[in-house]
Amino acid sequence: MRWLTAFTLGLLTAVGGFLDIGDLVANAVVGSRFGMTLAWVMLVGLVGLMLFTEMSARVTSTTGRGTFDLVRERLGSRVGLANLLASYLITLLTFAAQLGGIALALELASGIHYLLWVPVAAALVWIVLWRVPFDRMEKIYGFMGLALVVFGVALWRLGPDWGVLLEDALAFAPPADEGTAVWWYYAIALFGSAMTPYSVLFFSSSGVEEKWTPKDLATARVNIFFGLPLGGLLALAIMGCAAVALLPAGIQVSDLGQVALPVVSSLGKIGVVIAILGFFAATFGASLESGLAAGYAVAQYFGWQWGKELPPRRAAYFQLVILGGLLAGTLFVLTGVDPITVTEYSLVLSAAALPLTYLPIFVVANDRSYLGDRVNSRFTNVLGSVYLVLLSAVSLAAIPLMVYTKAGQ
Repeated sequence: MRWLTAFTLGLLTAVGGFLDIGDLVANAVVGSRFGMTLAWVMLVGLVGLMLFTEMSARVTSTTGRGTFDLVRERLGSRVGLANLLASYLITLLTFAAQLGGIALALELASGIHYLLWVPVAAALVWIVLWRVPFDRMEKIYGFMGLALVVFGVALWRLGPDWGVLLEDALAFAPPADEGTAVWWYYAIALFGSAMTPYSVLFFSSSGVEEKWTPKDLATARVNIFFGLPLGGLLALAIMGCAAVALLPAGIQVSDLGQVALPVVSSLGKIGVVIAILGFFAATFGASLESGLAAGYAVAQYFGWQWGKELPPRRAAYFQLVILGGLLAGTLFVLTGVDPITVTEYSLVLSAAALPLTYLPIFVVANDRSYLGDRVNSRFTNVLGSVYLVLLSAVSLAAIPLMVYTKAGQ
């Protein structure tokens, strides 16, 4: 049982990396429009997320310090500030999208308009962030996120031709009725959703919260190399359900309710209840991650006291940043802006900002004055360099493709 409970941080991080409101919608949209032809993006994103999360975990377990703290110290305040602004603004937008996602999940469960649920969602998030101990929080929402296994069961019950799905996944080309530019736009959005920066920041800062030492690195790697792939598999199951059930019917996903349609057709009411529970757990867990990540980023850059376990009076600025982010996100969603639209834009903007987040981590993970003999291996550096080139290409292409395709229309 002990190994299972040690696994929960990876599960909660996987929720943010692969199953937050952006991932839920993006994977269903992609499946309903392009089948499984973009499944390879999930694999590329998964490897990249594991690669840089492992670097960040190694830095934290060796130094006992947060990522942004070291980035500012190692690369200077200007580079650190650019790193902070890029990560914080995207994380704040993501935080707002998750609050909207919680409200949409509650709307599905109750039939009451989601805007009425937004203040309730914000209050619940604040209570958990304020009162629930860190280890209990990660266990509760890590395990609850497993409710989305229902999409794997639904895919199996739909009885697809697995050979056709595999052939589709290996096609590496858009369907005949879709344009290449739009296909690449969604590839970038999917990549941005998989490698969202706040997941790495949350995971490494959690190591400081849990007082990791080099002895904890093995447990951290178990979380990374087993927890994150599980999240990736569930994301592929959501994409597969949409490819099998929605694409042939000509249904293109535009809201959270449509994401659950394949579950309705294969598992009925029980499946829907489990799917809505999974939506709630995933968006709630991601809101906790993104809210804390926003506070971690700012507090670590400015050198303030931070930590969820610290009494509020000892980490007052950290708590104020989280509360400010929660209020800003709540007001933004209450303007009536479509949470799904916010999600879609945040994914592309996240993709555009990826190098600003991951390059500093790569530099710090190669610094022997911090890590001694635990710096990156030659293999890690070669793979990391390939990913940095890929991240730069994605960053350059993201905004022009969004404009050219009118956000994938």
